[in-house]
Amino acid sequence: MKILVCISKAPDTTSKIAFTDGNTKFDENGVQYIVNPYDEWYALVRALEIKEAQGGNVTIIMVGNAADEAIMRKALAIGADDAVRIDAEPVDAYYTAMQIAEYARANAFDLVLTGKETINYNGSQVAGMIAEALDVPFVSLASKLDVNGGTLRMEQEITGGIQVVEASIPAVVSCAKGMAEQRIPNMRGIMAARTKPLTVLAAAAVDNMTSYTGYTLPEAKKACRMIDPSNMDELVQLLHVEAKVI
Repeated sequence: MKILVCISKAPDTTSKIAFTDGNTKFDENGVQYIVNPYDEWYALVRALEIKEAQGGNVTIIMVGNAADEAIMRKALAIGADDAVRIDAEPVDAYYTAMQIAEYARANAFDLVLTGKETINYNGSQVAGMIAEALDVPFVSLASKLDVNGGTLRMEQEITGGIQVVEASIPAVVSCAKGMAEQRIPNMRGIMAARTKPLTVLAAAAVDNMTSYTGYTLPEAKKACRMIDPSNMDELVQLLHVEAKVI
């Protein structure tokens, strides 16, 4: 089975977030980038498990610049067979999805996997756009994925239970918690990643559909106020007036 895993970079969760140029640009100074955890922990690891059980090839793909190749090498160290970098800045979800779809269409993959979203944008848009561009089935937020011949059987967590869905390949699936467990690259994998193929391709002619005009940081956490358990009237008053709980 030929599996394409889409990965992206994201700031390490311990990074201090700041903006420059009048809050119109993300300040990358001192920021350590990592493979987006949902892409790595769920999509990539499940792809590797399928390959180990049934054979095949796992290719990772990323839209980014040359500096991002160090991140891609980590994904190769976890076990992917080869990598493709589309040489472009991922300006928005549509642009990114169309670049990936162009490559996937030309190389006839059986399965395209993504994480459920990126931890920096939380858009959860790319996978669905890829499926639409390829005109193949799409299942979002799958927490389990099994492959039986040409049929995929997936589970999704829904309100009050688990929903089981099936789709035929080729298909696109976005992967959520429960899909797989994180793997840590070992020394052998890290050494092997240095020589695995990493192909760089020119970007397709695609227009981005959106642009970012500004960023704002969330409000700082407010101090916790302790209310005496015997003073319920004060607690109710604060919930109505300050917390706006109706």
